[in-house]
Amino acid sequence: MDFLSSNSMLMLEKSMGFLWTKQAAGLDNIANAETPNYKAKVVTFEETFREQLEQAARANAPKKAVRGVLSQADSNVFEAHEVTRMDENGVNVTEQSTELVRNAYQIQYVMQSISSDLTILRMAVRGQ
Repeated sequence: MDFLSSNSMLMLEKSMGFLWTKQAAGLDNIANAETPNYKAKVVTFEETFREQLEQAARANAPKKAVRGVLSQADSNVFEAHEVTRMDENGVNVTEQSTELVRNAYQIQYVMQSISSDLTILRMAVRGQ
């Protein structure tokens, strides 16, 4: 297995996909903050992924099982059922804005991790 298809790189790829999906859902929520009957979108990844990894760790061939979990991991988008307004809109703009900022920091961190890993690979290729 090479560096670019390693479990850590695959995990970074899946994390970035989750974070982009979460960012898009947050932006959709804010854009529809005044739409009656709009239900806020919620994106999950960590809980399901953690459960699947724990199951894989208990398997007989954990390395292959973990790789399978990483390959199949994906974000789940669903509508929140919490409604606090008279027009049945479930978007709290302050909460969504805070989540967008937090998510942007997480994206920045993942991008730095990817950049750092690729810098190490570039140094190895150059023989430095």
